[in-house]
Amino acid sequence: MIIVTGGAGFIGSGIVWKLNQLGEEKIIVVDHLGTTEKWKNLSPLSFSDYLEKDAFEAKIRTGSANEFGKIDGIVHMGACSATTEVDASYLARNNFEYSKLVAQFALKKKARLVYASSAATYGDGSNGFKDDEKNLAALRPLNMYGYSKQMFDVWCRKKGLLNRFAGVKFFNVYGPNEFHKGDMRSVVLKAFEQIRVAGHMSLFKSYRSDYADGEQLRDFIYVKDAVDMTLHLLEKRTASGIFNVGSGKPNSWNNLARAIFSALRIDPEIRYIEMPEKMRNKYQYYTCADISKLRKSGYKKPITPFADSVVEYIREYLLQGKRLGE
Repeated sequence: MIIVTGGAGFIGSGIVWKLNQLGEEKIIVVDHLGTTEKWKNLSPLSFSDYLEKDAFEAKIRTGSANEFGKIDGIVHMGACSATTEVDASYLARNNFEYSKLVAQFALKKKARLVYASSAATYGDGSNGFKDDEKNLAALRPLNMYGYSKQMFDVWCRKKGLLNRFAGVKFFNVYGPNEFHKGDMRSVVLKAFEQIRVAGHMSLFKSYRSDYADGEQLRDFIYVKDAVDMTLHLLEKRTASGIFNVGSGKPNSWNNLARAIFSALRIDPEIRYIEMPEKMRNKYQYYTCADISKLRKSGYKKPITPFADSVVEYIREYLLQGKRLGE
């Protein structure tokens, strides 16, 4: 049996979808569906059971989770992923305390745990983007979301758990099944919607002389690649520690815009707008995942070319209103 927390969410539902593709249906999905439409991500998928997060947590705390039987692996994607969340206490409970509980449960069940960290832990990148556990304490996230993820990374290291678990630092993930994420949806989806309505795409101006407008760089990774990397680590039990999950190649916002216009077969029209002042001191101008550690662990699949993945996402999913598995 495999447990996927956050299993109705963006990456979590992608994990369940890929497991189904591999013939695995003995899956327990854990999530908080609330009032969003992320339940639609589950509709095409196959799994053994669904539990609300609170019910799952209660079963862990009371010991009744033993009814699950043998647990081979836990993919812990469940978290508040809003980088704009200002309730630090909520993030500490939801992203840190809850993750500790899941980790302790994995230890008790002798199950492999792969959990979601985040590239947000790297902050402005001044300390680099190397997935080296020894550098964890030196990182300075720019927001509480990133810090809540770093708290768990550091806790796992202090407890010696990074010798048996794997934490994955996702960079800028985009692709099917992110409809429900509101402001946290990828720029690909937001731009797709804006272009369809207004005919143009808006990008933030640069406030640094070494970056032209729209030339700020991000490591964009297609969700199908992110899922493959995560499941590689679930299977490869000898690969433990922190791993970057990204493409290893940065692309500019301008390149992203051009790829979206190309997928829509529309001539590019990009407008540069002012960035809100409150964001300017916390804005990342460059991110790039060093994925050499993941490659050394045995991950050999090629990364989907950036433009190809944008075209697939837009033409095969967004334009057709489809989710993974449909």
